Amino acid sequence: MLRIISAITGLPRFWKRVVILSFDACALAATLWASFALRYGQWTPPTNLFDFLLILSAPLVAIPIFVRLGLYRAVIRYLPERALWTTIQATTLATLCWVLVIFLSQISLKFVVPRSVPILYWALATIAIGGSRFIAKKLLWPNSGNRQQNKPIAIYGAGEAGAQLANALRRQGTHRIVAFLDDSRTLHGRDVASIRVFPPSAVPMLAEQYGVEEVILSIPTLTAARRREIVTAIGGHGVKIRTVPPVTDLVDGRYLVSQIREIDIDELLGRSSVPPVPELLRSMIEGKAIMVTGAGGSIGSELCRLIVKLAPKSLILFEANEFALYKIERELSGKDATNVIPVLGSIVDRQRVDICMGQHAPDVVFHAAAHKHVPLIEANALEGIRNNVMGTRIVVDAAYAHGVSTFVLISSDKAVRPTNVMGATKRWAELIVAQKALEAASAGTGQRLTAVRFGNVLGSNGSVVPLFKEQIAKGGPVTLTDPTMTRYFMSIHEASELIVQAGALSHGGDIFLLDMGSPVLIRDLAENMIQLAGLTVRSADHPDGDIDIVVTGKRPGEKMFEELFYDDASVETTDHPKIRRSPKENTISITRPYAELMAWVEAQDEAKARDCLFKVIAVEETKISA
Repeated sequence: MLRIISAITGLPRFWKRVVILSFDACALAATLWASFALRYGQWTPPTNLFDFLLILSAPLVAIPIFVRLGLYRAVIRYLPERALWTTIQATTLATLCWVLVIFLSQISLKFVVPRSVPILYWALATIAIGGSRFIAKKLLWPNSGNRQQNKPIAIYGAGEAGAQLANALRRQGTHRIVAFLDDSRTLHGRDVASIRVFPPSAVPMLAEQYGVEEVILSIPTLTAARRREIVTAIGGHGVKIRTVPPVTDLVDGRYLVSQIREIDIDELLGRSSVPPVPELLRSMIEGKAIMVTGAGGSIGSELCRLIVKLAPKSLILFEANEFALYKIERELSGKDATNVIPVLGSIVDRQRVDICMGQHAPDVVFHAAAHKHVPLIEANALEGIRNNVMGTRIVVDAAYAHGVSTFVLISSDKAVRPTNVMGATKRWAELIVAQKALEAASAGTGQRLTAVRFGNVLGSNGSVVPLFKEQIAKGGPVTLTDPTMTRYFMSIHEASELIVQAGALSHGGDIFLLDMGSPVLIRDLAENMIQLAGLTVRSADHPDGDIDIVVTGKRPGEKMFEELFYDDASVETTDHPKIRRSPKENTISITRPYAELMAWVEAQDEAKARDCLFKVIAVEETKISA
């Protein structure tokens, strides 16, 4: 028995197909004869030429249909369960065509086929064709059904890198490489490392016939633009897409299976990051005491991770959330022998902020603490004003009083022509820093106070990316406020690097603008994330998709698009290609408006506080335009 199995499994692919096709022809003829026998109750073999021709008509009609529907392309060893549906479709179509042929023959030859015969033939043929394949799979390859050990995948890239990856995956034994995909037409139909090479357009066929669930991009030199094209081309067919690291991340040209990773969504957003300038990073951080407010938040924590690698004298983590402070302090403690100092406190606690700066004497302060969630701040305007406006004023005043050499405010693109409380409070924060910078310049203290303005960062607290991931994991729907809404995006790590470098470029009173690339349609972002998860979007054109995208309507205070500049034409370049400087704006004094705003906050009069907040911005924007 083992010899027979070994002989069958060792046959070349062509002869295996011949065996299957021959079996199908015999099985179809036998099932048609059995259908007549069951109908008439007579189990006698055909005795004349007409009976033989009638029985042979079954395979003659069915085999071409089976070939066209791909029943002989599938590999029996890796036959997926859903191949049974393809078999049912094939036998149904073959039966209907056979009935049509017999109906035309009855007219000319004047013989009758009982109506129950086609039904019996269809049922027996489906059992024989489908059952034989799964029985053969079970008998010849008893372990082929183990999904954990035979996960079907395809590798995109049939070059040396792809061959190395295929060998590594084979050694590990947890993946089954079904095919290579490659753009080169000269490789199509050939074998690389004993694996057939297909064009990228074959992904739907590979998913249907071979059960391919995942495509791994194995082109280490792949450009961001080409990566986007590939994901767009193959991501809509229900396959998950992963990638190997870029060539700079590989060691000695050897691939490790553990290096295969998910594709980050920021790799598909059209941005080309620029390596940081080491001199700018070092001059800002090395050997200095650094304080980060909001150190447990998304931007603040990433800033801390970057700073701790640049050999600061000390790193003061100022955070109001106890668990967030514990988490980031635990992560950073002991790294690179940096003195990490956790301080639990709120930026609206003037005494706490003042004591912290007096005790630890920071040279540089990154002010990242803020309430940033637009709908929540819109619903809790007084708290947003108190934290974002008063908190910034308290931190700036303390930094100025304690001789902090560089102060950097983390601002937002929502501060430009704001339509919501969150954006308005960030614009007020920029004005507060600008006014204090003028005081420092007039007093000749040499202190640099600046703001850095940018858009959304991927994966930050409150951003759409974690929300979309959660919705996709639950099976949808993914919710959009408006399908035409756009936003700027950059990775959180790149934003942190640019913030530090912008601080090093400051002369005092600057507003730096980070180059965010092109704005991205939020709908495109959602569709890309669904495709990267190996799922498809359900729509009117594709009703069998996996995830719905539902439009919920614009929320209060939301803008359809964001802006980084008041006047694009007047923006100045800097020594860094991704950092630009807004010209010094002829802003108004906010000393008296600030006192009025805080009075309304203290009185808990939200309507008057809102009115004061936006009235000052309207006056200030009119002055800028003039």
